[in-house]
Amino acid sequence: MGIVNVTPDSFSDGGRFASSSAAIEQAYRLMEEGADLLDVGGESSRPGALPVGVEEELRRVLPVIEALRDCNVPISVDTCKAEVMRAAISAGAAMINDIDALQGEGAMAAVADSGAAVCLMHKQGTAQTMQLAPGYRDVVADVAAFLAGRVEAAEAAGIGRERITVDPGFGFGKTLEHNIALLRQLDRFQALGVPVLAGLSRKSMLGRLAGIEQAEARVHASIAAAILAVQRGARIIRVHDVKATREALRILEAIEGNHD
Repeated sequence: MGIVNVTPDSFSDGGRFASSSAAIEQAYRLMEEGADLLDVGGESSRPGALPVGVEEELRRVLPVIEALRDCNVPISVDTCKAEVMRAAISAGAAMINDIDALQGEGAMAAVADSGAAVCLMHKQGTAQTMQLAPGYRDVVADVAAFLAGRVEAAEAAGIGRERITVDPGFGFGKTLEHNIALLRQLDRFQALGVPVLAGLSRKSMLGRLAGIEQAEARVHASIAAAILAVQRGARIIRVHDVKATREALRILEAIEGNHD
């Protein structure tokens, strides 16, 4: 899954693709590099980020979705707003990537009323509060229990299990130790019976572990994390650096067998 941030304040690319034309160009670049899926987002979810209104988020993402709707790669939209979900799906999006796991007003119905797939992510707190003092009894068990509950709720709302993916939410209300535990035990999430998405690319946990301050310099650390995630059962890897990640995963596939 290649990341297309149509935002002025994302932690990793700092507004480089904030215009529609730049975002569309980046999307085609990621497709050429081998992206199987594109994730378009119009609202930053980095720690401390301020919320964006519905109209502004739509202004950012809709032109990009419409420009890409006839490409051969499915489009995911990273949003937690029901209005944006419905408009994005109407414009051609095939998946909703929701950091609130369809808990927002109208979000569950917006996906249930469509044929779109959905990724349900765990987070603790909001963008403004999630890194202040995250705490768990057992982070892996707690996150897995939350996601199991959201999968059950989605199914009860009419969203078939074949449409559902889950994401443990690395960096979303987790300390470095929490993130390490989640990655170390990522295979436990396979018990949920749906594909697991891992979003580790360029994140601060990798910067702390590798001693790299700048997000864009964390490419090698991100590739290492992607390989570890796939080895532990992740089926979708959400990344900024598609070409480098695909090359690394080809080596993994050659040595260990097929990883789709």
